[in-house]
Amino acid sequence: MKKLVTFATAFGMLAFIACGPSAEEKAKAEQHVKDSTRIADSTAKVASMMKAKADSMKAAAMKADTTKKDTTKK
Repeated sequence: MKKLVTFATAFGMLAFIACGPSAEEKAKAEQHVKDSTRIADSTAKVASMMKAKADSMKAAAMKADTTKKDTTKK
């Protein structure tokens, strides 16, 4: 009986290991990771471009405020 339980346990472990992802599923998972990385990179690039634009607009606004002449002085 003990040998039968050991054999059944070993067979169950091998069957479980054999049910892993196929090569096609592994390729899809790898492609998904590449796509996610590419999307994250492009999102970071857009965010940095938007920050640069906001910074330049802020700098232009500050420059415009300091170059105005005070018309209230007599």
